[in-house]
Amino acid sequence: MIQKIESIDDVKTFFRQLKTEDLNFHPDTPFEDYINGETKQDTYTKEEAITRNRLLDRSFDICERDNVDIYELGIEVFEPFTSE
Repeated sequence: MIQKIESIDDVKTFFRQLKTEDLNFHPDTPFEDYINGETKQDTYTKEEAITRNRLLDRSFDICERDNVDIYELGIEVFEPFTSE
């Protein structure tokens, strides 16, 4: 897992890593709210959720700084038919 978000490329890397976790990701959803559909258990431990929430908060900051729509960026990375 990426440790720091300093650029839009870092945000994309973070989102790509989330994509490999088979997550139905939405930037407004805190990571402690994700539940495994099969087991009905939390997807992330408390520590994993804290780390991902911190990275997501930083992603919002970077996107705002660089005038990039975080929601569009998420769609770009998570859309199944893109090359991301």
